[in-house]
Amino acid sequence: MKRLVFFTFLWLSGSAVLAQTHIPAKDAAKHLNETVTICDKIYSTKEFDNTGMVLLDMGGNHPDQYLTIVIRGEDKSKFASKPEDYYRGKMVCVTGKLIDYKGKPEIIVNSQDQLKPSTN
Repeated sequence: MKRLVFFTFLWLSGSAVLAQTHIPAKDAAKHLNETVTICDKIYSTKEFDNTGMVLLDMGGNHPDQYLTIVIRGEDKSKFASKPEDYYRGKMVCVTGKLIDYKGKPEIIVNSQDQLKPSTN
């Protein structure tokens, strides 16, 4: 019985990973409340001194970005380098749930595993 439960868990975990949708950054607003992977260039970044929160603007400079990647101040220590410097100008892929923030799509990133260098 334990084996059955374990293999069922593995199968369901694998299915969830395969179910993630890869979309272009320009289509982010069409996929709100979905878990997606988006690959594009980080054009501009901003760190807020009072909270440590970091914003990464994907697909264009602020305010014309297709997507904002949010790293909360309490999660910034999970990154090997300062994300506002490290990712600026690089092609990356981000995976997470797309949400709407004041009419713009964003993904909140809780760990470095959600941001990977793009192979494109």
